[in-house]
Amino acid sequence: MSDQQATEPRLASVALQGHEGAVALFRTALASGRLPHAWLITGPAGIGKATFAFALARILLGGEAEGSPAGRRISAATHADLLVVERGYDEKRQRYRSEIVADDIRPVNAFLRRTAAEGGWRVVLVDGAEWMNRSAANALLKILEEPPPAAVLLLTSSAPGRLLPTIRSRCRKLELAPLGPEAMQAVVRAQCPGVSAFELARILPGAQGAPGRALALLADTGGEIAQCVDAAMAGVSALRGYELVETILRRDYGFTLFFTLLSGHLQDNARQAALKGDAACSGLARAWEDILRLQAETERFNLDKQEALLEALTIASRV
Repeated sequence: MSDQQATEPRLASVALQGHEGAVALFRTALASGRLPHAWLITGPAGIGKATFAFALARILLGGEAEGSPAGRRISAATHADLLVVERGYDEKRQRYRSEIVADDIRPVNAFLRRTAAEGGWRVVLVDGAEWMNRSAANALLKILEEPPPAAVLLLTSSAPGRLLPTIRSRCRKLELAPLGPEAMQAVVRAQCPGVSAFELARILPGAQGAPGRALALLADTGGEIAQCVDAAMAGVSALRGYELVETILRRDYGFTLFFTLLSGHLQDNARQAALKGDAACSGLARAWEDILRLQAETERFNLDKQEALLEALTIASRV
């Protein structure tokens, strides 16, 4: 398995690291014969929700062993009883679409109407369910309201509060906890075999148990973009803001990396504030949603990145 392949959740799910308690809970529900027909898998961005969802799909479809026939088909994206719905990728613009639309959900109906090709479960995985627009969400809700037999829907979401309450109420929620140090090191080393001990020591504290964030920090050679995020959270003058924007835009993928790290920072702060009963959590949550919206709109409509970054600095300085 190549390094690039290992980063794919579908393939990484063969050797899932961490989340043992969540896997055990799912296996118990399956063994009981009363498996909920829909699961909402939540947790911070980058924690491995898609990888975990594919691991559950492998359990249901008998594909846990990489070399088994079902395992090979899941890895090759050719298993007839597994349908994946996610934001499409625009090859021309080199970025993901800003939302999941109704046309993305429509194939689910046809998929669930037919008999399982291999005589077992049919599995639908909706990755990033919070990106569904209203039409897509309503289409999925109709499916959840009348679930067919021998079918399981796995929804992942970093922002479950953005889903329709009626969707959330029809799913069994499964929140993933941050990975421990050993599991984090194993994930990063599996995906980046050449990573040094020095780099691991640099990125793991800031990753806060989220492998995706660790890889983002690893891409931030020297930690320059992370320093920009720290400065933004502390508040900067107008002149310093322009200097930070210039620094970010000089880096390859600097814009995306800055928004990834900033949104993760805001989300973590909002979660911690909520756990402490701190009233600041609502402001942090709004800032996080504003940052997600700003990035999505900038990429969708090809807006000026400098202006978007300046606005992001303003949003961050308010919390």
